[in-house]
Amino acid sequence: MSIHDEISKAITAHSMWKNRLEKAIETRQSEWTSAKVQPDNLCDFGKWLHSLPASEKTSNHWKEVQKLHADFHQEAARVLQFALTGKVHEAKDSLDNGLYATCSSKVTLAMIAWKKSLS
Repeated sequence: MSIHDEISKAITAHSMWKNRLEKAIETRQSEWTSAKVQPDNLCDFGKWLHSLPASEKTSNHWKEVQKLHADFHQEAARVLQFALTGKVHEAKDSLDNGLYATCSSKVTLAMIAWKKSLS
């Protein structure tokens, strides 16, 4: 699969996390744990991203996406932990207009910019 296709797939996959987290907030349950969500190299995109050759990892796009992707996972894990421990207000705040919303937007915009640079 091309870099372009991998990035497109990742944008879709990461956008689904808001729905998963909203459900976790609502039910206080999830098939995921924050410990499994936090690492940025366990999801399909993270595995792919970290497996790219060293020559690709020197690009500014790779560096930015890798950092923002790690930030996204950090905050998704934090929101999930809030949800699972009943801290609904904190979870919703981050999800709707806080750090999660910011991280999600930034990583998506960086992936879009990387994808556009390949055209």
